[in-house]
Amino acid sequence: MYPDPERPRIFGRIDAIVIGMVVAAIIYVWYRVSDVLVYKWNWNFLPQVLIRHDEQFGWWVPNVLLEGLLTTIRISIWSMALACALGLVLGILATRERLLPRLTAHAYVGLIRNIPPLVFIFVFYFFISSQIVPASGIDSWARELGDGGKSVVNLLLGPPELFENLISGVLCLAMFEAAYIAEIIRAGIRSIPDSQRESAAGLGLRPIQTFRLVILPQALRAVTPPLANQFIMLVKNSAIMSLISVQELTFIGTEIAVSTGRRFETWIVVALMYFVLCYSLAIVFSRLEKRSRLVQR
Repeated sequence: MYPDPERPRIFGRIDAIVIGMVVAAIIYVWYRVSDVLVYKWNWNFLPQVLIRHDEQFGWWVPNVLLEGLLTTIRISIWSMALACALGLVLGILATRERLLPRLTAHAYVGLIRNIPPLVFIFVFYFFISSQIVPASGIDSWARELGDGGKSVVNLLLGPPELFENLISGVLCLAMFEAAYIAEIIRAGIRSIPDSQRESAAGLGLRPIQTFRLVILPQALRAVTPPLANQFIMLVKNSAIMSLISVQELTFIGTEIAVSTGRRFETWIVVALMYFVLCYSLAIVFSRLEKRSRLVQR
């Protein structure tokens, strides 16, 4: 008999013991670190880097650290959207019978997956993105926007003066993550049994209709959990963007740690922000997965 995944969990004695041991271990480690480092903790700087009072509008607005968190969220959303689109195309090409589409997809995936992300980011940024983005004229377009347009663009993409680095970072991260998403999509399509295709052909559906109406919906449903996990990985991988001066959470955390001298406090707060963001996404995706299972029943 397997446990029912829908059955409510009961908090028992073993759970209490495990939690107590974890808490005791954390307290012990904290004590040892404080004793060895002889470090004087000071959290007074934290409110100043989180929020500030805007004299122009007369209310409190996010300061540099929260702005870095918002930039991380923007990068993650846009990168995941582009990575899913590119990964979906590559995943479909990898399952085609024609040789050229399969070679194209496998060459892309093989190249990206076998290069360290740090090396890929540097190569792509300095040799490709740094040439494409300025040539696109995005900076001049941002400067010509009116006040309303700048407000909308600032909400969706951040400050217009930082467009070049942000778009470069989004392109780098999206191309890197697309290789992994392509493999997830390919595996999902391959997991659909041939009987589904045979049944669709028996109903008179053409191959393109069979793929669009029968195979692809089932494959996307099957790969939802690994795609959710890949999105969480993308959020954490976005920290690499700090190396090309994209002012996301890690980049801002580094500047605050250097300027204030409060390195331990700063990185603890940054780690907590990443944890809250990623754990919130995990909860959302878990609920979506449960709802999907209920719909399938």
